[in-house]
Amino acid sequence: MKLNTKNFGELKISESNILYFQDGLPGFQDLTKFIVIQNPEEGHPFHWLQSVEDENLAFVIINPFAFKSDYDFNLSNNTIEKLEIKAPEDVTVYNIVVIPEDINKMTANLRAPIIINTKNNKAKQIVLDDENYHTKHYIMEELKNQAAEGGR
Repeated sequence: MKLNTKNFGELKISESNILYFQDGLPGFQDLTKFIVIQNPEEGHPFHWLQSVEDENLAFVIINPFAFKSDYDFNLSNNTIEKLEIKAPEDVTVYNIVVIPEDINKMTANLRAPIIINTKNNKAKQIVLDDENYHTKHYIMEELKNQAAEGGR
């Protein structure tokens, strides 16, 4: 199928790549179909979550383990059941990124990860009840901290 997008032009996508967010995303409950557009640059951690239903809506996303190796949380039984998750290796996690004018202040929302069951393409953005994770977690600061810890 063809998908027209504001940022990427016309894309040819496979129905099998569409992610289904039964409840939509917070603030976008009416939009339930998205695709992940992988960054073509190898080793680049940023990708896009593009709405299939609204060509103007795309979020920059990142795998949190690319900059926060100790990111850890448990999924509720409700989420596991809703997404029909059978094994941990069937799950992919992303976080939405905000990139301001000063790129050094770019943040990831670690409080609300996007959980994807790669076996059935069911997805959900959850909100963690964990004070260690914030909606604005500074990515560059975390990368500097990891580099400093690795150099010890």
